[in-house]
Amino acid sequence: MNYRLCSIIALWGAAMAGHAQDFTLHAYADERLVAAPDDSSWTRGGFGKTRYGDGQTKFHFGGAAVYGAAQITPGLLALAQLQYQTSGHSGLSVLEAWVRYRPVSTTPWRWYVRAGAFFPPVSMENDGVGWTSPWTLSSSAINTWTGEELRAVGGEFALEHRGEANSWDLRAALFRRDDPSGTVLAERGWSIGDLVAGIGSRLREPDAVVSYEGGTLPRYYDPFRNIGSSHWGDYVALSWHAPGATRVSLMHYDNRADPGATAPYAGNDEQAAWRTRFWSAGARTETGAITWIAQAMDGDTTVEPVEGRYRLTRFRSAFVLAGWNRGAWRPALRVEHFSTRKPSSELFSHPGEHGNAVTAALNWRPRDYLRLTAEVLHIDSTSTLRAQYGLPAHVIDTQLQLSMRVLY
Repeated sequence: MNYRLCSIIALWGAAMAGHAQDFTLHAYADERLVAAPDDSSWTRGGFGKTRYGDGQTKFHFGGAAVYGAAQITPGLLALAQLQYQTSGHSGLSVLEAWVRYRPVSTTPWRWYVRAGAFFPPVSMENDGVGWTSPWTLSSSAINTWTGEELRAVGGEFALEHRGEANSWDLRAALFRRDDPSGTVLAERGWSIGDLVAGIGSRLREPDAVVSYEGGTLPRYYDPFRNIGSSHWGDYVALSWHAPGATRVSLMHYDNRADPGATAPYAGNDEQAAWRTRFWSAGARTETGAITWIAQAMDGDTTVEPVEGRYRLTRFRSAFVLAGWNRGAWRPALRVEHFSTRKPSSELFSHPGEHGNAVTAALNWRPRDYLRLTAEVLHIDSTSTLRAQYGLPAHVIDTQLQLSMRVLY
């Protein structure tokens, strides 16, 4: 139902584009050569932290996306993003589709409302077409998870104040259809990649977990759906803007799912709701030719599909990214830490995971329509999730990518 709703909004926006005062269209298609680590990727049911795995060096279609925005009237904007993938979240899907009403203001105060399916304002780095980063191929762990499991289907209200030197805005939203968010952090832990789930996509659960539970392989779930009684999640985000492209933001998110609720999915399988809450804080600024981005997230997710089987997973992650604007050349370096923690068990005193990652990328734009990127991603992690299923607890993964991205 939510997939049909977003498709209707996207089609309505496309139909109105012909009557728009201004219409913007952007797109990209990506082909890349990848030297993958030996660990099996999460996209193939493994616990690997990177998008690609199984120790293969080969060409991959990195994906394609289209962004369209139509300024229908001075106050009414319609926007939609679609993507196409052949791996992981395969097929054509709607990333977001919404309409926004923001009346023209002649005072420092301005407000807007928007409705549809949209990304919560978590990311400080992903502002490109298809929710990509202009600095790296692989998003941070925070924004990899955000792209996979966080989507708001509902409405958002924002109040802005534009000062001569500084500005700020406050956003508040009510949303539905994000009850499964938190599943991947509890079942497989953090990952680092650039796959973004669209409305109607399916995410794969770790094969080891499914086999342990006696399920049939492979097993998928829908990340964007309502489970259990009717309820609304919410988030509140406050941002401060200053000269020099400086921005500081603070956000609280709570999907308010019922951790005891389940619903049928894909025949005989049951999909559980996860009550997920987190705080996110981020900052972005420029010093000369260098752009600095920092972000941290702290939260927890809980589930109780059977009374008495309460499971709590606490999660944290933080990163710092430095990008150097050198005209056609844009090198970038990102360092991050991530962890999950569960209550003590009989097997492990501190079950969960912890790890560090370093991403180095070099981007070259010889033409406006062409971006060439070389990226090295190195992840060092230790996980009792893997050890619980007879896999090595400590794993070091290194992934190399050479990408050619054509842009419109």
